[in-house]
Amino acid sequence: MRHSEPTRTATRHARLPASSAIRRAHGAVPDPVPVFDDGIPAVVNLDPALLAALRRAATDAAADGVEFFVNGGWRSPEYQELLFNEAVSKYGSEMAAARWVATPDTSAHVSGNAVDIGPAEARAWLSEHGAGYGLCQIYRNEPWHYELRPEAVDHGCPPLYADPSHDPRMRR
Repeated sequence: MRHSEPTRTATRHARLPASSAIRRAHGAVPDPVPVFDDGIPAVVNLDPALLAALRRAATDAAADGVEFFVNGGWRSPEYQELLFNEAVSKYGSEMAAARWVATPDTSAHVSGNAVDIGPAEARAWLSEHGAGYGLCQIYRNEPWHYELRPEAVDHGCPPLYADPSHDPRMRR
């Protein structure tokens, strides 16, 4: 395998039933939800340290009149595979899809270590203040995608990758 190609997975043709309840149980977020919603698997299955940092930041942002919503968070491997397959269909190849969607075996969403935040005001607030909570944007092309980098509290966020295909973690 060349490093620029995503890893193929055993669940290559994963399918989830169309039921929104089943999809939500696998991490789908059909409508943005508050970061404090404990009834949504995409939120409550986030890594506890990421969720705690996110909720601290959201509480402080609220004092500035900014509300955070989760557009995506934890995802099951099956749901991540479905998203990747949809991206392959949309962009025409696995290589092109990898600029936007990771495979289940490389996705920080599957491990609960990534969260997609909205709206734009929340992303702007995080862009300015997120490092103080260890919350960092990781990809230049995904301003909504944040991960926990505890060292950012003291040293600032690391440089952005252009897109996920440039992230060494995606080359497993």
